[in-house]
Amino acid sequence: MKNLKTRKKMMIITALLTGAMTLGGGNVSSAAAQPTQEAINMMATTPMAAEEKLDLTQEWDKVFPQSDKVTHEKATFHNRYGITLAADLYIPKNARGKLAAIAVCGPFGAVKEQSSGLYAQTLAERGYLTIAFDPSFTGESGGSPRNVSSPDINTEDFSAAVDYLSTRSDVDPERIGIIGVCGFGGYALNAAAMDTRIKATVASTMYNLPRVAAHGYNDTVDADARYQMKKELNAQRTADYVAGSYAKAGGVIDPLPADAPQFVKDYYAYYKTSRGYHPRSLNSTNGWNKTSELSIMNASILQYSDEIRNAVLVIHGEAAHSAYMGKDAFKDLKGDNKELLLIPGAVHTDLYDNLAVIPFDKIDSFFQMYLK
Repeated sequence: MKNLKTRKKMMIITALLTGAMTLGGGNVSSAAAQPTQEAINMMATTPMAAEEKLDLTQEWDKVFPQSDKVTHEKATFHNRYGITLAADLYIPKNARGKLAAIAVCGPFGAVKEQSSGLYAQTLAERGYLTIAFDPSFTGESGGSPRNVSSPDINTEDFSAAVDYLSTRSDVDPERIGIIGVCGFGGYALNAAAMDTRIKATVASTMYNLPRVAAHGYNDTVDADARYQMKKELNAQRTADYVAGSYAKAGGVIDPLPADAPQFVKDYYAYYKTSRGYHPRSLNSTNGWNKTSELSIMNASILQYSDEIRNAVLVIHGEAAHSAYMGKDAFKDLKGDNKELLLIPGAVHTDLYDNLAVIPFDKIDSFFQMYLK
């Protein structure tokens, strides 16, 4: 019955498009009533746009040393919105057969040459095919205007990475996982709630970005303060439209005030020094467009995280200012394949690049268990 209704609807659309339906009685000619299969296919599908040609740096420009245990090359793929994403692809040397694969993104405002690349290369050394990718509108990825963040599109970016990995001849499509760092830890969980192809998810030092954008750190922003923020951001929208360009929010504050909170000092120590600075990183330079915060604070991710059936590992430093977001996200997860790992003494940015703190042995064993 459903197929019959669909076919009738297609016949009517075809008749309208070809002008076969008369204004008076609505009779459809027999020719128009029988659309060709080619016409049906054209109306039932949307062609994918050609991938944008990106200007990709070929030299090694990461903030971590290159490994001699893996091969590295550039890769591109596209998401459902037609945006072409840039990635670094890491493949274990002497790999054989179809491999388990992992896509990594984050931190929020970072690029693939920073923390996500370190995660990807390290796991490739352990036998996985991995990619670290720049999210839409940032880094070497496509999308215009630049420096825009969208909870919807950034969640989609993870699924686009799965599209790419699952169609590679050297990847087992049933053994794909993802890692999200910082704000992309929240988006990784959001993607896992939507995309059943993701068999295992790691959220490392995660932020729930909409929560912190709307409610402030430790939920200290009330409705009146939030309304004032919206007024200011919407005034900025008007100003941007008049100016014909988007004002930037600024990256990590520089110079660093003496009375800055410790977590801001930690951000500075990563993004603004040789430890983690990268010229394409928004946090290292001029930051996101100011008005990006509007869509973030009005969004609600993790709405269906309790429906994630595949495995999840949430990792957080016990001393991190963001730890409450990871703990609360974990509380909503269900099933005995969910785990929370708290690392004593570790702060938020320790999980960006501190090899003595990032629990790669645990991450490896987690993926070994659930990507088999």
